[in-house]
Amino acid sequence: MLETELTPSDDLWLSSVEAPQIINDPNLFQWDDHADMVIAGIGGAGIAVANEALDQGFSVIGIDKTSGGGATAKSGGVFYAGGGTPIQKAAGIEDSPENMFNYLIEETGDIIKASTLKKFCDTSAENTQWLIDNGVKFDPSYYKTKTSYPGAGYFLYHSDNSLVPSYMQNAKPAARGHRGWEEGPFRPIGVGGTIFYPMKKSALGKGLRLYTQTEARSLVVTPDGRVVGLKVLMLPSGDIADKHKKLMAKGDLYQMLLPPSYPGANFLQFFGNLFIKRAQKLERNYRQVKYIQAKKGVCLATGGFIFNRPMVKEYAPKYFSGMPLGTSNDQGSGIRLGQSVGGKTDHMDRVTAWRFLNPPLAFAQGMVVNKEGLRFCNEMVYGATLGDAMCENNDGIAYLIVDASLFAEAKMQASTALPFQRDMARMLMYFNARKKTTIEEIAKVYNLPSDSLRASLEQYNDSAKNAVPCQFGKAAEDVKELKGPFYIMDISITSKLAPLTTLTLGGLKVNEETGEVLNIAGNEIHGLYAAGRTAVGVCSNIYVSGLSIADCIFSGRRVGQHLASKKE
Repeated sequence: MLETELTPSDDLWLSSVEAPQIINDPNLFQWDDHADMVIAGIGGAGIAVANEALDQGFSVIGIDKTSGGGATAKSGGVFYAGGGTPIQKAAGIEDSPENMFNYLIEETGDIIKASTLKKFCDTSAENTQWLIDNGVKFDPSYYKTKTSYPGAGYFLYHSDNSLVPSYMQNAKPAARGHRGWEEGPFRPIGVGGTIFYPMKKSALGKGLRLYTQTEARSLVVTPDGRVVGLKVLMLPSGDIADKHKKLMAKGDLYQMLLPPSYPGANFLQFFGNLFIKRAQKLERNYRQVKYIQAKKGVCLATGGFIFNRPMVKEYAPKYFSGMPLGTSNDQGSGIRLGQSVGGKTDHMDRVTAWRFLNPPLAFAQGMVVNKEGLRFCNEMVYGATLGDAMCENNDGIAYLIVDASLFAEAKMQASTALPFQRDMARMLMYFNARKKTTIEEIAKVYNLPSDSLRASLEQYNDSAKNAVPCQFGKAAEDVKELKGPFYIMDISITSKLAPLTTLTLGGLKVNEETGEVLNIAGNEIHGLYAAGRTAVGVCSNIYVSGLSIADCIFSGRRVGQHLASKKE
């Protein structure tokens, strides 16, 4: 059975989303509320839809199973933008839409049309200004060296592969990672609130009506297939809603204190689940069915499905062992809502897996090998590029090898890194690393072919001795000769002490000019839109930091702009 042929009655539906409710005449149906645009999911994409639709003069209702924010608010708050943004210009960074396109085409491939990518780049600076106009703050403090995330006090950095030599052949490097600005203590998690909450405040000020703790259960359609509304399950406001919110917050907190693979995490997962089950009991006992009419359209923006573990196992089994990244409500409900009325999905097997090595830089100056003892990638690339090479071509198995000199450097570099970077590096060094005198002894630790590993080491060291780039394009200055004793660390997707974060990238196919969901035949489903990670978008091939939030803004605004074009 094709994934696009699934219906709510199928065993592989794996969702609480129900079959659509068909009504003959929307004007005669008993609605509980109505608006021109109704948005399911108020995260980065949903709030962009809301603001743009409100700017265009439409009434908007947003519903969210929590209080809003989604994975965007929980994230590191990086917005990928270029082509000459106000922040780039303030930092003295030269960039153009053409230069941005020349870089991104290497990352996106043919996942979207070239014309769509060109529009994404052409409007990037404009979208940045639009965020600023809606209260989002950025800062031009520029972190110049390559890193997975900039240090405290820096808000603009290279959040991609633009500093990798092979990518520099086609595009001039330009820092495009715009981290949301905030005062106070530095936090690498939750910085996405600097982008989402100003946008939420702006939308509420424009007239957004927001129903929180409300779940979309099914679409309401006419006999000809036009989407005209949503059936939702809503918690009544007051003490019950407040109690539910506190229980869910506690449950999420405990479940996210440690990566699931770490020792002790099972207890925290269990303890957190107790709170979540209590919240779910409140849902079963108190939620009320409501119907909301969408006079112009419904937009699905509920995120991806990485926390729906059965769906991940079904569509992307090679990533099932990875650590889910996002929120517990990334259950794929928006995707299933679209499929319930014949929506086509694509690239459901695409997941981004983040294997960051730098910082500490010394890790990335070592070599990574697969189970055959062979190198397969430039270790200096962006973490998702390395993770993709691991999982797509090497069964998710990889080992990091450094020598004693680099190991000592890594310890020093980790001590000055951000706390989350420092702690992950120390976990590898203190609890994962195995030290051996010879490369043959290193090979025995994980049963690697010693001949292949020896050949990989000799080839790598030859590049270092001759001061030339390695076979995978790592710059000569980053290829360091490795001499015994050696350390080996398991960085595979199954490694208990090196969690590999994962995020789904596939979703509903949409008309890339309008954002309308396409059916199996490739035709638009009237009245139905999708945005963000619920839909196939700019970052659905491979990920660089900030590209998902940028796609949320781009695809969200596209929906509101299409509504406006239909008025003319």
